[in-house]
Parts: sequence; structure tokens; C-alpha cells
Amino acid sequence: MKKLFSFIAIVGIILASNCSRIPENNNPVIGIWSSMSTLTTSDSGKVSTRFEWIFNDAYLGRYHIKENGVVVAKTDFKWKDDDGVYTICYPGMENKPDDKVTMHDTPERATLIDAKGNILAIRE
Repeated sequence: MKKLFSFIAIVGIILASNCSRIPENNNPVIGIWSSMSTLTTSDSGKVSTRFEWIFNDAYLGRYHIKENGVVVAKTDFKWKDDDGVYTICYPGMENKPDDKVTMHDTPERATLIDAKGNILAIRE
């Protein structure tokens, strides 16, 4: 019985010593980013569309599309950083291609810019 307790204690010590911490992610893209567009139609007047990306530190996030304040689409996304080029993958939206953007930070605002130089989103 004494050998069993010693064995369990040794296994417990080995298991406790092998636990590791999750590395802290301080990537500057973490946070809320958004963009707005307004479309005037003859049927319904103005339609304001807001696109919102919420990046978290686990390389995941949530993407929303809101029209006149009502959520019309939302999905989770995965993101990765390859030397300043952020790739955003939307597995829940088959028709939406991946976004590849870079972050430009100025004193006025921080923006995510696509490969063509268009602003995808602005940090809130």
C-alpha cells in the first residue's frame, strides 16, 4: 500500500511539472475594427451597413454584418499574422474569400489595408 501511494505521488509530481502556460498574445490587431457603408436605394431609402471584426488573443474572432443596426450575418473567423500580413479566414461563410490585410498605425487612427490599398476597417 505504501508503494502505491508513493507511485501515485510521483506520477502527480511529474504531471504537475509538465503543465505549461499558454503564451501571452499581445498582437496589436487584437480589438474591435469596423467599417461603414451607406447605400441609397429607390425602394427603401438609405441602408447603412456596418462590418465589424472582433479579434481576440486566441487567434480567433467574431465577424458581424449589420444593416440599419440589425445583425444580418455573423460568423467566427480565424486569423494569423505572417510578418505583418494578417490573413482572416471565414470558415462559416463559404462565399467569402479570405482577407489579407496589413495594419497601418498613424497618430490619427489605425487601419487595416488590403493588398489593393483599400481600407478594410478602422480600429474603434
